[in-house]
Amino acid sequence: MDNSKTESLKQNVTLFTIIIGIVSAGIVSPFYEEIFYRGFIYRWLRARVSMSWAIVISSLIFTLAHFPTMNAMPVNFISGVVFAWTYERTGSVVPGMIVHGVFNTIAVLLTTMS
Repeated sequence: MDNSKTESLKQNVTLFTIIIGIVSAGIVSPFYEEIFYRGFIYRWLRARVSMSWAIVISSLIFTLAHFPTMNAMPVNFISGVVFAWTYERTGSVVPGMIVHGVFNTIAVLLTTMS
Protein backbone atom coordinates (compact mmCIF):
# COMPACT_ATOMS: atom_id res chain seq x y z
CA MET A 1 0.00 0.00 0.00
CA ASP A 2 1.20 3.50 -0.74
CA ASN A 3 2.41 5.64 2.12
CA SER A 4 1.96 9.35 1.38
CA LYS A 5 4.79 10.40 3.72
CA THR A 6 7.41 8.18 2.13
CA GLU A 7 6.10 8.78 -1.39
CA SER A 8 6.42 12.56 -1.04
CA LEU A 9 9.94 12.17 0.40
CA LYS A 10 10.95 9.94 -2.54
CA GLN A 11 9.61 12.38 -5.17
CA ASN A 12 11.93 15.24 -4.28
CA VAL A 13 15.10 13.85 -2.73
CA THR A 14 17.59 16.57 -1.93
CA LEU A 15 20.00 17.04 0.94
CA PHE A 16 17.49 19.49 2.43
CA THR A 17 14.55 17.02 2.31
CA ILE A 18 16.73 14.28 3.79
CA ILE A 19 17.76 16.59 6.65
CA ILE A 20 14.12 17.63 7.22
CA GLY A 21 13.10 13.95 7.24
CA ILE A 22 15.81 13.04 9.73
CA VAL A 23 15.04 15.97 12.04
CA SER A 24 11.30 15.28 11.87
CA ALA A 25 11.30 11.47 12.05
CA GLY A 26 14.60 10.88 13.80
CA ILE A 27 14.53 13.58 16.49
CA VAL A 28 11.20 15.36 16.92
CA SER A 29 8.81 12.40 16.60
CA PRO A 30 10.76 10.05 18.91
CA PHE A 31 10.94 12.79 21.54
CA TYR A 32 7.21 13.45 21.86
CA GLU A 33 6.06 9.91 20.96
CA GLU A 34 8.17 8.30 23.69
CA ILE A 35 6.98 10.81 26.27
CA PHE A 36 3.36 10.16 25.30
CA TYR A 37 3.25 6.44 24.45
CA ARG A 38 5.74 5.10 27.01
CA GLY A 39 5.93 7.90 29.57
CA PHE A 40 2.15 8.28 29.90
CA ILE A 41 0.18 5.46 28.23
CA TYR A 42 2.52 2.57 29.04
CA ARG A 43 3.09 3.77 32.61
CA TRP A 44 -0.66 4.19 33.15
CA LEU A 45 -1.35 0.69 31.79
CA ARG A 46 1.57 -0.84 33.72
CA ALA A 47 0.03 0.36 37.00
CA ARG A 48 -3.22 -1.46 36.11
CA VAL A 49 -2.28 -4.63 34.21
CA SER A 50 0.67 -6.99 33.88
CA MET A 51 3.83 -5.95 32.07
CA SER A 52 2.99 -8.19 29.09
CA TRP A 53 -0.49 -6.74 28.67
CA ALA A 54 0.78 -3.20 29.12
CA ILE A 55 3.37 -3.77 26.39
CA VAL A 56 0.83 -5.32 24.00
CA ILE A 57 -1.90 -2.73 24.59
CA SER A 58 0.43 0.28 24.41
CA SER A 59 2.02 -1.15 21.25
CA LEU A 60 -1.41 -1.59 19.65
CA ILE A 61 -2.29 2.01 20.50
CA PHE A 62 1.06 3.16 19.08
CA THR A 63 0.39 1.15 15.90
CA LEU A 64 -3.15 2.49 15.46
CA ALA A 65 -1.87 6.05 15.85
CA HIS A 66 0.29 5.48 12.76
CA PHE A 67 -2.72 4.58 10.60
CA PRO A 68 -3.10 4.77 7.54
CA THR A 69 0.47 3.66 6.85
CA MET A 70 -0.78 0.10 6.42
CA ASN A 71 2.46 -1.25 4.98
CA ALA A 72 4.28 -0.26 8.18
CA MET A 73 1.73 -1.49 10.74
CA PRO A 74 3.55 -4.75 11.67
CA VAL A 75 6.84 -2.87 12.00
CA ASN A 76 5.12 -0.20 14.12
CA PHE A 77 3.73 -2.86 16.46
CA ILE A 78 7.09 -4.61 16.86
CA SER A 79 8.77 -1.23 17.38
CA GLY A 80 6.20 -0.37 20.04
CA VAL A 81 7.03 -3.63 21.83
CA VAL A 82 10.78 -2.86 21.67
CA PHE A 83 10.30 0.72 22.89
CA ALA A 84 7.99 -0.36 25.76
CA TRP A 85 10.41 -3.14 26.75
CA THR A 86 13.24 -0.60 26.68
CA TYR A 87 11.24 1.66 28.99
CA GLU A 88 10.42 -1.28 31.29
CA ARG A 89 14.09 -2.29 31.55
CA THR A 90 15.45 1.23 32.11
CA GLY A 91 12.60 3.14 33.75
CA SER A 92 13.34 6.07 31.44
CA VAL A 93 11.98 7.27 28.10
CA VAL A 94 15.43 8.50 27.00
CA PRO A 95 16.83 5.12 25.84
CA GLY A 96 13.58 4.53 23.92
CA MET A 97 13.95 7.96 22.31
CA ILE A 98 17.44 7.03 21.16
CA VAL A 99 16.41 3.61 19.77
CA HIS A 100 13.30 5.15 18.17
CA GLY A 101 15.37 7.97 16.64
CA VAL A 102 17.99 5.60 15.21
CA PHE A 103 15.27 3.33 13.77
CA ASN A 104 13.40 6.25 12.17
CA THR A 105 16.60 7.79 10.82
CA ILE A 106 17.54 4.48 9.16
CA ALA A 107 14.02 4.30 7.70
CA VAL A 108 14.34 7.82 6.26
CA LEU A 109 17.74 7.01 4.73
CA LEU A 110 16.50 3.73 3.25
CA THR A 111 13.41 5.48 1.86
CA THR A 112 15.46 8.20 0.17
CA MET A 113 17.88 5.68 -1.32
CA SER A 114 15.24 3.41 -2.86
